[in-house]
Amino acid sequence: MNGWILTVTAVLGAGVGATLWGVATGPLRRRVVAQNLSTALACPALLLLAQGYERPAYVDLALVLALLGPVGTLVFARLLAGELAGDPPRAGALTWSAAALGAGVVLVLCVVEGPSRALVKLLVVGALLVGGNLLASRALSGGMTGARRG
Repeated sequence: MNGWILTVTAVLGAGVGATLWGVATGPLRRRVVAQNLSTALACPALLLLAQGYERPAYVDLALVLALLGPVGTLVFARLLAGELAGDPPRAGALTWSAAALGAGVVLVLCVVEGPSRALVKLLVVGALLVGGNLLASRALSGGMTGARRG
């Protein structure tokens, strides 16, 4: 076991329990935030696993997840806009913490990777991960008025 795998274990150990608890219990607003958090945790975990096991294909999985995860959250925000309007999710600190985790993992891996095409892919994954997470969280909290209108 190397340091990358140990870091993945810590990230997933801290986040998966909270995510499963949030999805399984509580009001709708907690469930949709937990769904968004699961994407924000799985993507950096895949990037760390790619480095730990020296498998560049895991970066491709992280790229797909960083692209499709926030889209799924936006679909939930659109479909559940009526139910979430009365009691919108408030997870600002959690959202920024997940974005900081993703950005931190991407920056560390960019330093380790050095200048190459893989660096560009990591930067794209990082931009999609952070931007998508912030956009999806804003849509869930009702900050995007177009999500409620038909």
